[in-house]
Amino acid sequence: MVRFFSLTWLCCCLSFQSILLSETIPIGPNGKPDLNGVWQVMNRANYNLEAHSASAAMHLVEGPVVPIPHPDILALGAVGSVPAGLSVIEGGLIPYKKSALRKRDANKKDWLNRDPEIKCYLPGVPRATYMPYAFQIFHSEEAVFFAYEYAGATRNIYLEDPGEPPVDSWMGQSWGYWEGNTFVIEATGFNDQTWFDRSGNFHSDKLRVVEKYTLLNNHIMDYEATIEDEEVFTRPWTIKMKLYKKMGDDSQLQQFKCVEFVEELIYGEWRAK
Repeated sequence: MVRFFSLTWLCCCLSFQSILLSETIPIGPNGKPDLNGVWQVMNRANYNLEAHSASAAMHLVEGPVVPIPHPDILALGAVGSVPAGLSVIEGGLIPYKKSALRKRDANKKDWLNRDPEIKCYLPGVPRATYMPYAFQIFHSEEAVFFAYEYAGATRNIYLEDPGEPPVDSWMGQSWGYWEGNTFVIEATGFNDQTWFDRSGNFHSDKLRVVEKYTLLNNHIMDYEATIEDEEVFTRPWTIKMKLYKKMGDDSQLQQFKCVEFVEELIYGEWRAK
C-alpha cells in the first residue's frame, strides 16, 4: 500500500512538472520571450555557492570543545545559524588559484568584519540575483532595466556594446542581446569590493560575467552565469539555478534601502559625545 501510494505521488509530481514546463512561453517585445516581472530564487546560494552543511553561524570562533558562534552572533541563536545548501556550481567547486583560496578562507574566518552585505554595500553581479530579496525586470523594444530590492540596486542594460566601461563600479557595466530565446548579458567594469556570497568567495577588478536568462514558462526561468577572472581563478566557471516569478499581490518590490540601518555600525564610533 505504501509503495503504491509513493508511486502514485511520484507520477502526479512528474505530471505536474510536465504541465508547467510545457506551458506556452509568454511573448513580449520584439516577439521574444517576455521576461517582465518580479523574480526570486529559492536556494541557499547567498550563504555559499558551494555545497555546505548546516552550521551554528557564519562566523565561528574556538570553543571549549568545538567551534562556537562569534560573541556578536551568539545571542541570535538559531536565527544566526546557516541552513544547508547544495552547490550551484558546475563541477561543484570554485576553481581558485592557491593564493586566492587562502584569501577566501581568511574572508570566511573574518566574515563579520569583511562581508560587504553586512554594511549594505551594493551586491554586485551575479550576487544580486540570488540574494534573499526579489528583483524586477522591465524590458521593451528600446530598453532593459533591472531593479533589485536589496539596497535599491539597479542595472541599465545597454542593447548595443558601449565599449570599455569608463570607470569601475559595484554593479559594473552591462550590455545585452538575444541568442534565440535566451537573453545574454555581458557585464564588466567591476571594482573588487563585492563578494559572491557570505562565505568569503571573492573576485578582483578583472571580473567578467556572462549571464543567460532563458524563460521556461510563465513561472520559471533558467539562470546561468559564467565567471571569468584570471587573477583569482584557474579557469572560467559557471553557476546555474532557477528563478521563480512572483504572482498576485506579492508580485511587487518592497523597499529595503538598508544604508540607514548600518549607520551606527559604520559610523557609530565617531558619533559626537
